[in-house]
Amino acid sequence: MDFVTELLGLSGKKALVIGGGQGMGESIATLLARAGADVAVLDLERDRAERVAAKIAAYGIKSHPFAADMLDPDKAVAAIGEAEKSLGGFDVLVSIVGQALFKPILEMTLDDWDFDHRRNLRYFFVAGREVAASMIRRGKPGAMACVASADGLFGAIHHASYGAAKAGLMHLVKTMALEWAPHEIRVNAVAPGTINTPRLPETPASRRFVADSLLPMKRAGVPDDIGKALLFLVSNMSPYVTGQTLFVDGGWNAANLFDPRKVELKKSN
Repeated sequence: MDFVTELLGLSGKKALVIGGGQGMGESIATLLARAGADVAVLDLERDRAERVAAKIAAYGIKSHPFAADMLDPDKAVAAIGEAEKSLGGFDVLVSIVGQALFKPILEMTLDDWDFDHRRNLRYFFVAGREVAASMIRRGKPGAMACVASADGLFGAIHHASYGAAKAGLMHLVKTMALEWAPHEIRVNAVAPGTINTPRLPETPASRRFVADSLLPMKRAGVPDDIGKALLFLVSNMSPYVTGQTLFVDGGWNAANLFDPRKVELKKSN
């Protein structure tokens, strides 16, 4: 075993990645496999899960593809149960499911509000509870990580339901961490800023917008920026970290919207 593999401590572990069929999910699924973990890839689309599972198999690692709509609690619980049987238990859970509805509050319906909360908050309550129960039944320690958003920290113009759900997710992570700490189960989150994904690819216009913005690093993130942060949180690199949200946003939350460099002050006589 090489130094990095030993440092990560993931060799031989059993990991479930929810939303692992593309983008950030594919990144963390393949990183876990490269670290030596067996990986169950659960995605809404079976063909995506199968493609990533085949990619993982090329590393000589066991991988199992599953498909389910995580917004349906019964289907989510059933899929997680199938993954548990295939892996022989869980040591790691990573979930990247989530999406934002863009609509002004005055145009937002209760159905819009509920939908964003189902796909950004409620499903992780279901998934985290099921995986934690499995870990506790087996008397095994474990680590979980999910994807929140910088919009859970700041106001979120035109996606209030998404921002509120992500703020709730960060709070849920803290409570899960407190309740499950006696069982040696750690729970953390990563909060991305602007990330280019298959659903939101980079364009010349978006590249110019980021370059001209107050974002300190002057570039959008890529899926591996999030995948590597998730890997850190579920590995032995962070054994004393729980209940935290790690912002991976190019310095967005550290920036001051009022940048004095942008203001030209006239000299007074």
